[in-house]
Amino acid sequence: MNGPVKSILITGGAGFIGANFVCYFLNKHPQYRIINLDKLTYAGSLGNLCEIKDNPRHIFVKGDIADQSLVGSLFKDHDIRGVIHFAAESHVDNSIHDPKSFIETNIVGTFTLLEAAKKAWLMGPHAPKSGFEKCRFHHISTDEVYGELGAEGKFREDSAYAPNSPYSASKASSDFLVRSYHKTYGLNGVISNCSNNYGPKQHDEKLIPTIIRKALNHENIPIYGKGKNIRDWLYVMDHVEAIDRIYHEGQNGQSYVIGTNCEQTNLGLATVICEILDDLKPMASGSHKDLMTFVKDRPGHDFRYAIDATKLKNELGWRTTGTFQDHLRETVLWYMRKYQTRKA
Repeated sequence: MNGPVKSILITGGAGFIGANFVCYFLNKHPQYRIINLDKLTYAGSLGNLCEIKDNPRHIFVKGDIADQSLVGSLFKDHDIRGVIHFAAESHVDNSIHDPKSFIETNIVGTFTLLEAAKKAWLMGPHAPKSGFEKCRFHHISTDEVYGELGAEGKFREDSAYAPNSPYSASKASSDFLVRSYHKTYGLNGVISNCSNNYGPKQHDEKLIPTIIRKALNHENIPIYGKGKNIRDWLYVMDHVEAIDRIYHEGQNGQSYVIGTNCEQTNLGLATVICEILDDLKPMASGSHKDLMTFVKDRPGHDFRYAIDATKLKNELGWRTTGTFQDHLRETVLWYMRKYQTRKA
């Protein structure tokens, strides 16, 4: 390790993507100390960080990103030189029933972080403090800010914003805040918008863990509408590696979309998972597919998302690893172990 250890603030680092990133980042980059700020809502767990619980370069802080006093003190006390901002309310169904918490966390929380970074790193608009010129704010966002696609086309960095849920509207707002702080104040900022993630440590409420859990318990597997909605699925560790590249090599003020060109209908995805479970843990009779049940569709359910990640691949050399089938099988095995341990 060369040079002093730099402190970087990771928000939401006890959640699904954040925790996978923190563990990866600490192991790969010994030049960083991570200050991990997480509110530990239902979606976050210190159990997601068990691999690094004794790592001296990981400092966990329980708190709210919208707490101006706390965030300001973290920047000052730890001399924060970078931010990677994962923390967000993210479940669309929850945003339909309780939009207020999405506004408070995703918009007010992002604003609070940007203000703290501006104060710590800049003397004034477009005038970084000496030694703070390379400090960067990386905002993690979603492809849902672009709305929905028809049967053709893909989202790119220049796609128009057209959010259709309180969740995606709150994330679009936070994207615009980051953009404005770059344009107005000269804050070194980048934004990444990812497609649907899957892999270990995802909360039980999400689609893939729900399919696996219901199937293992021989319960009905709920499929919205006719199951024809399409998503581009991104393995979480591929996403983590993309974030690492964007944070270190991405162009200041730019956005990058992250996807794998792996489109699946919800019905098709559930079918593949059930086929994997049929192989790994067959039922006494029949198939796990027999458990699939169509339920009332979600209000405002976007039809299709798809990503064109050409910019990320060409500019930063990012590529996916492994195949969707292999990563999905690994994911099913991880949740099987989790749910079996829970029952023991």
